[in-house]
Amino acid sequence: MRRLNRSLAACMSAAIVWQGLCAAQPNELPDFGTPADSVLSKSREAQLGRSVMLQLRNAGAVVEDPQLTEYISLLGSQLASQANDGDFEFEFFVVGDDRINAFALPGGHIGVNAGLILASDNESELAGVLAHEVSHVTQRHIARSLYDSQRTSIISMAAMLAAVLLGAAADLGSEATTGLLTAGQAAAMQRQINFTRTHEAEADRVGMDVLAAAGFDPSGMAAFFEKLSRRASLSSQYVPEMLQTHPVSTGRIAEARSRARQLPRTTHADSVGYALAKARLRVLSADTPEQALAYFQAGGDSDAPADRYGRALSLIGLARGDEADRLFRELIDENPHIIAYRIGQAEALMSTGLTEQAMDVYAEALELSPRNVPLVISYADALIASAPARAHAILLDLLNNVRPTPAQIELIARAANAEGDVVSAYHYMSEYYASIGDLRLAIAQLRLALEAPEATAIERARFEARMREFIDYLPEEERARAAAH
Repeated sequence: MRRLNRSLAACMSAAIVWQGLCAAQPNELPDFGTPADSVLSKSREAQLGRSVMLQLRNAGAVVEDPQLTEYISLLGSQLASQANDGDFEFEFFVVGDDRINAFALPGGHIGVNAGLILASDNESELAGVLAHEVSHVTQRHIARSLYDSQRTSIISMAAMLAAVLLGAAADLGSEATTGLLTAGQAAAMQRQINFTRTHEAEADRVGMDVLAAAGFDPSGMAAFFEKLSRRASLSSQYVPEMLQTHPVSTGRIAEARSRARQLPRTTHADSVGYALAKARLRVLSADTPEQALAYFQAGGDSDAPADRYGRALSLIGLARGDEADRLFRELIDENPHIIAYRIGQAEALMSTGLTEQAMDVYAEALELSPRNVPLVISYADALIASAPARAHAILLDLLNNVRPTPAQIELIARAANAEGDVVSAYHYMSEYYASIGDLRLAIAQLRLALEAPEATAIERARFEARMREFIDYLPEEERARAAAH
């Protein structure tokens, strides 16, 4: 199990308002335009978001767990569908930080800390936070707040924003931040990342409408902020990160409560996915499997499905796969349509060396839920060593029918390489790097594919066209150099 990264101090602040970003050198950058059209264009907003996401991924901040990614993406998409005019392509992701916070990045990237998910008591509270962040994006608070930074480059803004989000200036030492962020820039950036009161109020109002339209309890947002405010008042030392980046007053909570009462009353039952996501996060964020198991046993071996699921995952980490298998079998008997249980059982069997039985579990689950992303990824990962061609085939089918995640693209590259299909492996890796925003490495992988003697004329033409496309997205000063290689 991948451990959540706890070293990201101050990760992640609500990264929207940057009125004072003009610390960068004005001669480095293209102008965003005259005062009449100085708002950040959506294409540049997307470029900035991709650049920050690349730095966050490279720092290990993003939790690349297919099941958690699927849950938070489904929840976020349910909300975004009620708020999005089609101009934003949202990406929702989990951040490996136990602080209670969430944030929106340029271009529709919305991160939620593991600590916030675990601190929520119901799905409407979690959805309320996401709806708030979605509203910051759809109301274009980033562009509306960037008037004073119109001469700052995408690269400079991304570097400064990523450094503050990762807490680099405060916690990683001066050597780690050399070339990324000066002390002056860090201070200016930190002062500018808090939302204005106007934007916060607007995100509250629009977010509650989104919550209600998506079928959640609109009071969930106010309830969560109120709970955090009570926590802070009870402790002189602990102030949740969320309250530092989203300041909450009694007036704001009262206004949110009043607004929620005006909306249609909604009773929302938490999804199974919410409970399982929290249990999975408990296991991933524990320092040791023993600690995770102790948490789920503290309640006297609760019979709740999510608690048994958490115990079973903990047992796999303790090399007690046979016990985990028994728990998963019980859960599957009770609810055979929950694919997470079947993935867990297959992984438990794999951990005990019962590969053939695990493959049978995977195959049966695939019949129940074809193209389920976490299932296909787990199945393919298990297949790569013994049947790479089969792994490549099921991953390719998924890639052709479902929008892929970076982890999914990287896995298909591994499968193709294990199969001996080097040309496809280079091609997939180019798409992987493109998906995380590193166009330079994406172009380098395509050059390797073009140099491979096995590449056909049709493949070469396709690779050259894709490379030209990537080059067009590079900063202007790099295009000519990249095209000349």
